[in-house]
Amino acid sequence: MNRSIFLIPALLATFCFGFSFNNIINTSHNEQNMKRVTGIGGIFFKCNDPNKMKAWYRTHLGLKTNEYGAVFEWYQGADSTRKGFTQWSPFNQDTQYFAPSNQDFMINYRVENLEQLVETLKLEGVTILDEIETYDYGKFVHIQDVEGNKIELWEPYDPSFEKLGQQLGAETTK
Repeated sequence: MNRSIFLIPALLATFCFGFSFNNIINTSHNEQNMKRVTGIGGIFFKCNDPNKMKAWYRTHLGLKTNEYGAVFEWYQGADSTRKGFTQWSPFNQDTQYFAPSNQDFMINYRVENLEQLVETLKLEGVTILDEIETYDYGKFVHIQDVEGNKIELWEPYDPSFEKLGQQLGAETTK
């Protein structure tokens, strides 16, 4: 009986230690294999006259513009049957959408699993500017890079993004 008093706690402690060690190893391994940026989701830039800029790009470069800019349609490399989209948008020079950055541009990156990525970025000391916002066509959050540039992260839901474009009567640039 004396042996079982010591044996059971020893086995329990060994099990807990092994489980904890395995969890630490798997968490570290998952973070290393976690996809972060998977592509460019959008290019946003300031200009004096967004409508004039859209007209120029439509006339001279063939972009199929709409009230928000233009959408480029492409097929995803990992699954060539799935469409993907990249947004191109000129903004008024006085927009505050890029704040706190004082740059004239902002890049939107496509990502997978935004919640997990944001938690990882927090642990890495990255400045997260706002809370994750969810829409039918995806989830968004803004961060800052090391030089203070505002970056938009987008976990897209491409079928809804495409449907939204169709509802607006927008054509994609292919």
